[in-house]
Amino acid sequence: MSTVQAWAALEAGAKLQPFTYEMPPAGPEEVEIEVTHCGLCHTDLAFIHNEWGMIPFPLVPGHEIVGRIAALGEVAAAKGLSVGQTVGVGWNKQSCQHCDPCLEGAPHLCSSLQATIFGNHGGFADRVKAHWLWTIPVPAELDAADAGPLFCAGITVFSPLMEYALRPTARVGVFGIGGLGHLALQFCRAWGSDVTAFSSTRSKYDEILALGASHVVSSRDPAEWEALKGKFDLLLVTVAVPLDWDKITAMLAPKGRLHFVGIVDQPIPVHVMSLLGAQASLSASPSGARSSLDKMLRFAARHRIAPRVEHFPMSKVNDAIAHLEAGKASYRVVLDADFA
Repeated sequence: MSTVQAWAALEAGAKLQPFTYEMPPAGPEEVEIEVTHCGLCHTDLAFIHNEWGMIPFPLVPGHEIVGRIAALGEVAAAKGLSVGQTVGVGWNKQSCQHCDPCLEGAPHLCSSLQATIFGNHGGFADRVKAHWLWTIPVPAELDAADAGPLFCAGITVFSPLMEYALRPTARVGVFGIGGLGHLALQFCRAWGSDVTAFSSTRSKYDEILALGASHVVSSRDPAEWEALKGKFDLLLVTVAVPLDWDKITAMLAPKGRLHFVGIVDQPIPVHVMSLLGAQASLSASPSGARSSLDKMLRFAARHRIAPRVEHFPMSKVNDAIAHLEAGKASYRVVLDADFA
């Protein structure tokens, strides 16, 4: 057993405080990772505040983990990993490898999937363990200090491009240019797509164009959408707020897809006729397959795609949380481990 130093919420809504717990040695298929950096995600905030009413406490958040391998179980050591290697762990830490989704190459849909921070202690700590399958090497071309958000936000917006075999000639619209959307713009531009950003912040338009958008449109003024009816092969919704869904589906091209990666917490009223005539689709996805994570990282390295991040020492985690909750974060926040 080793003692892990961490930051934890002891109850719902509480500020994080120093916390220690005992961690057994790595099992045969496990990898022990010395955490160097960990992204701070809005889902971490939802867990801290127990917004979904099912979170066990104490809670050590953190599911955008980057670090160095400290130890390998005997099976994990035969899987192409090595002590000292820089790796990342995202939303998932273990899957069964024998259910239908696992055998079909979709272990992120495993019937007994273990999330990194649901019922487990996450990456706001000096050590963490994960199954070798979900321990992902970070390409040398990527800056490991900034790579953490790729393991959550990055794969979340990249996965639909893979899942639905998006053509490079496709026209894509992205609603919400924040932590998820700013990566979606970069991926879609590198993919070859014509990309329209839907943003509520006019002061960010120049920055949004620099991130990869070909066009920028207001996300709050449906009057600006009239000229875009029937234009989009994919509309990617990264926001968590209700919008005018009928007017949005009207912008789908024949066989177009309205896809959700933001967690909209209200029902989405869509008339079937708005989909039927164009043979359009409505879909959503969580995170992404293990194989897609590798492809996403290689794609990011090849095209120099990186999250825009602000860094805080992990000892200032409560300041970082306040910064994010106040809407002041410039896209993503990363905590740098500074345990004594």
